[in-house]
Amino acid sequence: MKMTALSPRDSRLAAIGLLLLALLLAYFVLLHWWFVAPLLRIHGEMADLRDTHSRYAAVIAEKPALQKRIAALGAGQAASSAFLAADDPNTAAADLMQRVVDVVGSNSGRGRCVVSQKMPLPNPPASAGEPYRKAAVSISLSCDIEPLAAVLQSLEQGTPYLFIDDLSIYRNPVAAQQDHAAPLEVQFTLSGYVRPARGAPTPAGAPAESAGDTP
Repeated sequence: MKMTALSPRDSRLAAIGLLLLALLLAYFVLLHWWFVAPLLRIHGEMADLRDTHSRYAAVIAEKPALQKRIAALGAGQAASSAFLAADDPNTAAADLMQRVVDVVGSNSGRGRCVVSQKMPLPNPPASAGEPYRKAAVSISLSCDIEPLAAVLQSLEQGTPYLFIDDLSIYRNPVAAQQDHAAPLEVQFTLSGYVRPARGAPTPAGAPAESAGDTP
């Protein structure tokens, strides 16, 4: 088969095309993947960092307002439900004893549970750095396991915030000999924070929000 020779004009066009193809190939092989592509990637990462920085700066700028709002919400919560209703420790102790009676009564359907003894305790002295007064009572119960667990949970997890200390649980050996299902004898100290008197300055810091120090 006889090959037709290219005209000088077609030869120049073909040479120019091959030169452009070689330059394009050389650009991608020698420049783009080694220099241009990394620079483009760095530019994109810098743009992402600037965007992230702008978002964090906006959040940081709102921090004082958010802190004031959180403090206001915490103060409102403390004023509304964290404290005992009474502002006098003796009245608050009486309310505590009545609360135990009510909680035990509401769980009586779970099994045997009675309040065998309840009495107020001397107002405990405030600990160092503790801005609120406490009211405390001594409670003795005679309960089956299921209602006892429900009573302790109701006291600890409800509001106002109550604290169970010096918890003692045992089974009377004499009663156990007569009745293998004899109830448990339970003794503990129940305390709560007294609501500040109206007009009194509210100290910084609210009662601990995790009620219950049961051993």
